[in-house]
Amino acid sequence: MTGREEWEPAAELVRPYVITKGRGLPDEEQLSLITLVTVAPEEGQRPTRLSPEEQRLLDICAAGYLSVAEIAGHTRLPLGVVKILLAALTEGGYLITRSPVRRAVLADREILEEVLNGLRAKFG
Repeated sequence: MTGREEWEPAAELVRPYVITKGRGLPDEEQLSLITLVTVAPEEGQRPTRLSPEEQRLLDICAAGYLSVAEIAGHTRLPLGVVKILLAALTEGGYLITRSPVRRAVLADREILEEVLNGLRAKFG
């Protein structure tokens, strides 16, 4: 066997249903791909009752704000599984989520043209 064909970690052998403990996906509004996640300020030690996957998510999120998509990439778990675990950790008070900034309303084209004309008049 070559290095790539060797036995993969046991985490890949566990079914997603087992990892998520049968929980369903959270609302898209709660956790979208670009929702930012970080660890909540610690109030003591982490509980030992978290699964290895949940512990790994907390370790990854401890570095600072990461998007849900980035976290899924680091864990190599399916996106749905990561969303379910992040939602559970957020509900438990272990993580803080920050909704993505809403897209700004585009400025009126006439205002932009007036600004551009004013700049051209002033600076040539």
